[in-house]
Amino acid sequence: MANGVEGEGGGEIEVFSEEEVREISGLKRGEDYIEVICGCTSHRYGDAVGRLRVFLNGDLQISCECTPGCQEDKLTPAAFEKHSGRETARKWKNNIWVILNDEKVPLSKTVLLKYYNQASKNSNGSSRQSVRAFHRDEFIQCSRCNKERRFRLRTKEECRVHHDALLDTNWKCSDHPYDRIACEDDEERASRRVYRGCSRSPTCKGCTSCVCFGCDFCRFSDCSCQTCIDFTTNNGV
Repeated sequence: MANGVEGEGGGEIEVFSEEEVREISGLKRGEDYIEVICGCTSHRYGDAVGRLRVFLNGDLQISCECTPGCQEDKLTPAAFEKHSGRETARKWKNNIWVILNDEKVPLSKTVLLKYYNQASKNSNGSSRQSVRAFHRDEFIQCSRCNKERRFRLRTKEECRVHHDALLDTNWKCSDHPYDRIACEDDEERASRRVYRGCSRSPTCKGCTSCVCFGCDFCRFSDCSCQTCIDFTTNNGV
């Protein structure tokens, strides 16, 4: 049976039905997402291939596999399009493709943007109750070397790691739980740090789509900091 998440009535909501995605190559299913092979073609560099994750809440994430050593992970479609070297960027819905029935088909002509489009409509309309707040990547400075290290905030666990690190005045590179980093390792290039994973623009400096001022995804009832206490008290958690 296809994986899904539990709906409000207790029943399981399927991310995509088998009929909708059965002809798409490389299909894998997670708890609240599906993953498929995707790519973007540059006339100069050829095909950059990756794996696209489509989440029920509208998020789209791409792990690049353009070369065996590529470390680009959890890219937005716009960032992946630029990373691929595509000459006509900013049209990722048409430039990024998946393989459907052994043919390259633009995302815009598949069902894979269903939840993304719904989330976009909600953000421009009256309600975002069914779509969680978006959290862009953030950086914390090491207390020893003063280099800035990236924290991705795509899951509640990742939000908690960032939250706890932010409270730790002695946080250092080696404390990062997901990436093995030492103070001797180079800091991300400034040109790379501007990419923060915003769903509207990969170089966004902070907008209503990617800056959250508190939600049950990034605030914690078991945390004793004043920020979490205020959120828990005000929302009756």
